[in-house]
Amino acid sequence: MSGYVLAIDQGTTSTRAIVFNDRYAVTGTGQREFTQHFPRSGWVEHAPADLWNTTVETVRLALADAGLSAGDIAAIGITNQRETTLIWDRKTGQPIHRALVWQDRRTADLCARYDTDGLEPLITERTGLIIDPYFSGSKIAWLLDTVEGARGRAEAGELAFGTVDSWLIWNLTSGKRHVTDATNASRSMLYDIGRGDWDDDLLKALNIPRALMPEVLDCAADFGSTDPAIFGVSIPIRGVAGDQQAAVVGQACFEPGMIKSTYGTGCFALINTGTDRVVSTNRLLTTIGYRLDGRTTYALEGAIFIAGAAVQWLRDGLGIIDRADQSGPLAAEADPEQAVYLVPAFTGLGAPHWDPHARGALFGLTRATGPKELARAALESVCYQTADLLEAMHKDWSVEGERTVLRVDGGMVASDWTMQRLADLLGAPVDRPVVLETTALGAAWLAGHKAGVWPDAAGFAEGWRRERRFEPAMAVEDRDGRLAGWRDAVRRTLT
Repeated sequence: MSGYVLAIDQGTTSTRAIVFNDRYAVTGTGQREFTQHFPRSGWVEHAPADLWNTTVETVRLALADAGLSAGDIAAIGITNQRETTLIWDRKTGQPIHRALVWQDRRTADLCARYDTDGLEPLITERTGLIIDPYFSGSKIAWLLDTVEGARGRAEAGELAFGTVDSWLIWNLTSGKRHVTDATNASRSMLYDIGRGDWDDDLLKALNIPRALMPEVLDCAADFGSTDPAIFGVSIPIRGVAGDQQAAVVGQACFEPGMIKSTYGTGCFALINTGTDRVVSTNRLLTTIGYRLDGRTTYALEGAIFIAGAAVQWLRDGLGIIDRADQSGPLAAEADPEQAVYLVPAFTGLGAPHWDPHARGALFGLTRATGPKELARAALESVCYQTADLLEAMHKDWSVEGERTVLRVDGGMVASDWTMQRLADLLGAPVDRPVVLETTALGAAWLAGHKAGVWPDAAGFAEGWRRERRFEPAMAVEDRDGRLAGWRDAVRRTLT
């Protein structure tokens, strides 16, 4: 059987397809951006057809780029933006509304009502999450309550809910499979991560019919096969994981205590806690890292809503750069005497603050502040937020005597300046891997291993390679002063 595996990486701003060979090298890629819809302040939507059409297009582009046909692919792995919520008609496959993106904050008032009703202790106990518009549960409830006739159709079993992985699998299999994996299910506020099943008490509390929900499988499992009419032959789908959990796998963070942080539109840091389902006392999320052969590995997660999006703001909002890769060199030229802080709460603040009503703010501006200082503040904001997450993680769970090493991936890690500043502000080494497409690689490994063409976890971990390690070089006093300034800025921003 061929060792080629195709990964579909459906992200927040673009869809990518990547072909890997059995040495984990990229042999073909395809990528397409799609439109973001912002019908109101704080509302973010995607057209479901865009998610599907760009998937088909990028798969064909990746196969052509690799010089392969669909018949050369042993299996497909899917990784996706998590929490983004779709509901569609089971007979026609037509969505009842645009997808509500994970960034969408329209359900803040609904979540406040859940909190007032005293639901958070139950939600945290069963799901490891807190009440926040970020997660799928309140989005499902909003769609059922808002789209005319949706609730009755859902109760009659006529509708299907899914995160993006479910939506793509439904279409790839021409409606034969309505499934998801444990990692995506764990981001819904509706899934008991201990029992491994949808929670009837939570479904009842949020008034969501169980008939709406997909079947939940392991991350490496039989998710069905593509309709041969789409790519010419039927390709088995054998791996699925939400993007952040796929990055944990792709970074080979299989041992307890290993930490990865992914820098895309947002930033998400996860620490592997093994079989320990750690209850955070620092507003982190207890989540499923991955589930293989029916065995669950847990993780603590910190979510930052704005990371690469801050660079997009520099480019598209302020117009001070033309390309994202200009931000690092511009920041390097900033006046070192100016202490400018950007708190990028454009869509609220995530962990460890969880303030959906906070909004972005700049502090420390002077008449001398210009594009260079703003670029530095935007990049440093990501580093500061990461420092907040790692501090909270080590308060909740740590391995005695272990030195923290952060494995990083995502678009922002290509910037040497940003990675060095990250190491400086963390006071810890930062490892950048040879293969930066770790999210896609994680999905590919899940599929390739399940298909029997790639090795087990230990064998895969042996193949992980570091491209560069960034060691902290900032004086402790300087780092502590900068972190104190950041925390003061955040305090002033919280509502």
